[in-house]
Amino acid sequence: MRGAVLYAPGDVRIEDRPDPAIIEPTDAIIRLTATCVCGSDLWPYRGVDKPDGPMPLGHEYVGVVEEVGGEVTTIRPGQFVVGSFWACDNTCEICRSGYQCACVRRVLMGTIGTQSQLARIPLADGTLVATPGMPDADLVPSLLAASDVLGTGWFAAVAAQAGPGRTVAVVGDGAVGLCGVLAAKQLGAERIIAMSRHAPRQELARRFGATDIVTERGDEGVEKIKEMTNGLGAHSVLEAVGTQESMLQAIRATRPGGHVGFVGVSHDVALPGDLLFDSLVHLHGGPAPVRQYLPELIDLIWSRAIDPGQVFDLTLPLDQAAEGYRAMDERRAIKVLLQP
Repeated sequence: MRGAVLYAPGDVRIEDRPDPAIIEPTDAIIRLTATCVCGSDLWPYRGVDKPDGPMPLGHEYVGVVEEVGGEVTTIRPGQFVVGSFWACDNTCEICRSGYQCACVRRVLMGTIGTQSQLARIPLADGTLVATPGMPDADLVPSLLAASDVLGTGWFAAVAAQAGPGRTVAVVGDGAVGLCGVLAAKQLGAERIIAMSRHAPRQELARRFGATDIVTERGDEGVEKIKEMTNGLGAHSVLEAVGTQESMLQAIRATRPGGHVGFVGVSHDVALPGDLLFDSLVHLHGGPAPVRQYLPELIDLIWSRAIDPGQVFDLTLPLDQAAEGYRAMDERRAIKVLLQP
């Protein structure tokens, strides 16, 4: 099969990789209908996370089941399925509490690589959710978004307790932040402030439900949020970047007693103890338990209540994955969909 491999920062190659096979009786093999480049893939691409030799790329996926192991009971060949970027058994005590991303048997799909034509999905019964039928082509991008960015934005909004009567601010205008705007809207937030300097992303944020746009960032962004909220700060702030600046901005833009949902993959973030102590802010986040939300998200997409697939503004064949990485790295694209 063809698949994407990162050899060194900036060096993405599409090459022949071995076809996957059933290794454990709980595995499934899927033929990917669509995959994509994630913002978190840019950390190793830029050399911030150092690749340890050639590494397969990709952790977002939708496709059709081709084969299942002997112990798989809920998924069968021919079904169209969506899965999370963490494989999980969905039965352990942690999974049952809603945190499948910390399953005691979890497998990170990025170690397998799903920017490819085929993929082995461990723990298939727990990881994969079948759609009601074969989706129309225009639903595939939205179902793919549910595999990570939609579920991650949804977790950020839930962690920040976005809901009726609340003002929500979103730090980060990438695909996750934009899906956080959509999630806050679906959860009934009264006011949604998207922090963005980029016109196409601002436009999409408004389509997803943003009521206000703030172009300032850092100290100026915090002051703008407070100015818009009678000096108090937002009730709920979603942090979808993962840098020191974005995290501090999120905490400082939150009112006392408010909630921050942080889902940006943290890099060199160190929080001052006095800021945390004095802020009286609730912090919750980390890798999103996407599997918890998949059934609900698939239902919303299938019924066409939401259209998160709009975050994909560039579609390329898998063989042009290197260009997809360049486009996202240079912010010429919000998110790149790859067709195997």
